[in-house]
Amino acid sequence: MVMDLPVFKYHPDPLATGSIEPSKQKCVACDQARGFIYKGQPYAEQELIDAFCPWCIADGRAHEMFAAEFTDRDGVGGYGVWEPVAAEIVAEVAYRTPGFTGWQQERWFTHCRDAGEFLGRVGKKELLAYGPEAIRAIKEEIEFDGATWDDYFKSLDKDGEPTGYLFRCRHCGQFGGYSDFT
Repeated sequence: MVMDLPVFKYHPDPLATGSIEPSKQKCVACDQARGFIYKGQPYAEQELIDAFCPWCIADGRAHEMFAAEFTDRDGVGGYGVWEPVAAEIVAEVAYRTPGFTGWQQERWFTHCRDAGEFLGRVGKKELLAYGPEAIRAIKEEIEFDGATWDDYFKSLDKDGEPTGYLFRCRHCGQFGGYSDFT
């Protein structure tokens, strides 16, 4: 049975980002095959790879039953790089929003006293499509200039490394994000 996905205000298109995929697999929290599964490994005592349906993430059941975190709580706000947000917002991102996989520890952009929307992994091609403001967000975070930035920008790859992770403020539309590599 395939159902409409729940709405995640901080991760508006988890199918496009690859965080959720169609699947016939049963969710370990509700024991149902609902047509989709979270692709990833949340932080938990148990190894829970590809284990939860989007509904058990959205309603908090996955967190309540398994203490699963889909993004490190301290990563919401980039470990102090971006502005702090209310504990309720941190909890929604960490416990009730599909995360994403990065090369290093994932971070979640915050702005205007709220968490941003995760738009996805990006490389040079995707950043060019989003435009100069998105490019500037990644450039400002990595703090490269001149030829160093030019070389780095050319090497950014959505499916390789280095990879960018792009967000947008839900209130003012400002882009934010970061990049990383192994």
